[in-house]
Amino acid sequence: MAYSQETVKIGSLSAASDLSTKQYHFVKLSSSTEVDAIAASTDAPIGVLLNKPGAGEAAEVALFGIVKVKAHNVLAAGNIIGTTSAGKAEAGPGATQFVCGQAIEASAANDIVTMFLNISNCLNT
Repeated sequence: MAYSQETVKIGSLSAASDLSTKQYHFVKLSSSTEVDAIAASTDAPIGVLLNKPGAGEAAEVALFGIVKVKAHNVLAAGNIIGTTSAGKAEAGPGATQFVCGQAIEASAANDIVTMFLNISNCLNT
C-alpha cells in the first residue's frame, strides 16, 4: 500500500494548465512561478505533484522525500525511476531520461506506488 511521509516541498508555485488529473505525476517548471505536466520523457522534472490544481491554482510539489507516484509499468522495490512522456514513474530510465529516485515497493502498471524522490537533474548515462 502506497504511503508518503514529510517531504521537502515548494509552496509558491501555481499550475500553468489544468493539472487536476495529474496528482502523483512528475511535473516540470514552465516559468519561475509555474509548473506544468511533463510532455516528453526527456523533460527535466522538478518534483511530484501532490494535489489536483486547476489552471492558475496553487500546485503542491514535492522536491525530495518519500512520496506516492503513479507507475507507468511494473516496478520492483529498488528500481531506479525515470519519467515517461505522461509524467508517470518508469523503471530503468534510458540514457536521455532524468533519474528521479528509487521505488520502495513493487507495483503493477498504473498503481500508485511509494518511492524515494531524489531528482538528480542528471541524465541516466
